[in-house]
Amino acid sequence: MPRAGLSRAAVVELATQLVDELPGGPEALTLAAVAQRAGVATPSLYKHIGSLDALRAEVALVGAIDIRDRLRAATVGVAGVDALRALAEALRSYAREHPGLYLALQRAAGPQDPELVRVGGEVVDVIAAVLRGFGLPPERAVDAVRTTRAALHGFVLLENGGGFGLPDDVDRSFAALVDVLATGITALREE
Repeated sequence: MPRAGLSRAAVVELATQLVDELPGGPEALTLAAVAQRAGVATPSLYKHIGSLDALRAEVALVGAIDIRDRLRAATVGVAGVDALRALAEALRSYAREHPGLYLALQRAAGPQDPELVRVGGEVVDVIAAVLRGFGLPPERAVDAVRTTRAALHGFVLLENGGGFGLPDDVDRSFAALVDVLATGITALREE
C-alpha cells in the first residue's frame, strides 16, 4: 500500500526539487534518491511512477511548463528589442534559479511524450512571437528562433557551469549577447 501522502504528483515534486540540488542535474536523478527523500523503499515508487525514464519525462514537463509561463509573463506587452531582452532575462533567471530543472527540460521529446512535445512547442511559440516583432520574413523565422535559442542556451550553460572565470562583468556580457542577437535578427529581416 502506498505511503500516506505519496502520490504520482508528490513523487514528481520530490524529483523536481532533487534535480536542482543534485550535482549532475537530471542525469544524476535516480529512483533511489527520490525514494530516500520520500522516506520509502525504491520499489514503493513503482506504484506511482513506471520508470526512471518516465519520471525524468515528468520532471522535464514541469520545467517546460514553468519556463513557458515565465517567458510568456515576461514578454506580455513588450515588443522588438525590449521583448527580446525580457525573454533573455527570464530564461537566464530561470536557469539560475533552477539549474537542474533547466537542464531537464532540454530533453528531446518524442511520440512517447505528447504533452512534453506540446508544451515544448509552446515554449518555441513564445520565442517565435517575440521574434515576429522584428518583422522577419516567414522564411527566416526558423533561423531566428534557432539562433536565439542556441545563443541564450549556450550562455546560460556556460554561466551555470562556471565557464566565465574572468573577473569582467557577466551581466554586461549577457547584455552584449542580447544586443548582438538583436542586430543579427534585424539583419535577417533585411536579407
